[in-house]
Amino acid sequence: MKKTVTALILAAGVVSALWAGSGEAKGEFEKKGFLTTEWCAKNDLFADCRLESYHCGFGGCFKEWVPGDPSTTVMVLFVHDEGRYYYIDPKGVHVSELLEKAANRNEVTIIGELAADGKTIKAHDFKAPPPPKKSFFKGCL
Repeated sequence: MKKTVTALILAAGVVSALWAGSGEAKGEFEKKGFLTTEWCAKNDLFADCRLESYHCGFGGCFKEWVPGDPSTTVMVLFVHDEGRYYYIDPKGVHVSELLEKAANRNEVTIIGELAADGKTIKAHDFKAPPPPKKSFFKGCL
């Protein structure tokens, strides 16, 4: 009798632990797409997105930007399947790491929570594809 009660208590503990863990996974949100700035996404500049737009917000802004001015970057994830973009709120992600590993790259996965507005992802983590392999071009153009 004691063995049966102990086994039932252990089974109930395992089931409740699994059930509690599954509740946390429900709030997780993942989207895969092209990481760029809002200005580049609006102007359909993806692989050709100007890097200064990551610092001051639009192409050619370096002419007006003064060193010491705050950064005005609005990063977005353009999802090809949906034809729209999501704003990225990098709460749990280092922006420098995100820019180094995922800026102007396709197949970037942002993991986080979808905000109440349905347009912003509060990023907790990200997955970037591996960098392209180095190649050597041999021959004439």
